[in-house]
Amino acid sequence: MAADRTSGGFGGKLRDARERRGISLRQIANTTKISVGALEALERNDVTRLPGGIFSRAFVRSYATEVGLDPDVMIQEFIAQFPNDSVTAGHPTHERVEDHVSVENDRRMAGTFLWLIGLSLPIAGAVLHFATAGRGVEHQAAPPALTTPASEAAPGAAPPGESSAATGAPAAALPSVPAAPADPPAAAAAPAPADVPAAVDRLTVVLSVKRPCWVSASVDGVRQIERLLQPGERQTIEVRREMVITAGDASAVTLTLNGAEAKPLGRTGDVVTTRFTLDNYKDYVQVRR
Repeated sequence: MAADRTSGGFGGKLRDARERRGISLRQIANTTKISVGALEALERNDVTRLPGGIFSRAFVRSYATEVGLDPDVMIQEFIAQFPNDSVTAGHPTHERVEDHVSVENDRRMAGTFLWLIGLSLPIAGAVLHFATAGRGVEHQAAPPALTTPASEAAPGAAPPGESSAATGAPAAALPSVPAAPADPPAAAAAPAPADVPAAVDRLTVVLSVKRPCWVSASVDGVRQIERLLQPGERQTIEVRREMVITAGDASAVTLTLNGAEAKPLGRTGDVVTTRFTLDNYKDYVQVRR
């Protein structure tokens, strides 16, 4: 990195102001709720340890205020010394932030595919129902009774109802063949369509902190939280697409995702950025054993 990471430069100016006031990094960390590691990184000009962008500038503002420097002037100096790092630097997030347009297109395609499946299953069931019912009607038609025409009667046999000339006995009528019983109609039961799991259309996040902690949260591209949260505060956030949260002390933050308790964001004192979406939030839910 082109910028000096030693004791001089921007970080050295912050450290000198702190030492003139006789303040320790731990005192600043206790007041601002920014981890000691992040404050040390500022003094060493090591912006790769910072979350980047507006979050890094917020750290600079808090530090400058504590040591008696003008926050706006120090932010301008920070941007001048780190024109690229102040925007792009930062620790790796849990998941790469994807292009919003691509994510939205994929979501729409998945929704259309599920809609087509839900529409085709009832149609297939109706077609099968009518086909089965048609076969049942055919089976219900009884075959005609078998009768012997008079022209095909045995030689010398008298027509039915007349006496036989040879024997003087009345001629016996030809027995009628009973009709075969009709097959019972086939059951026309259409199979029930397979259950299609309902897609989650929103994510409800409940956020609280166990001790004072600096938190920034963007929901669907809009900043909703960027301040120091106190124990006992409770924030309920409705998410339509995604939520990106940065915490100055990862272990101080407690989350529930759609009513399920989430895993810890990280260790005590870590500055962590995490992205939750409707598709990946279950990866962060604690597994009950």
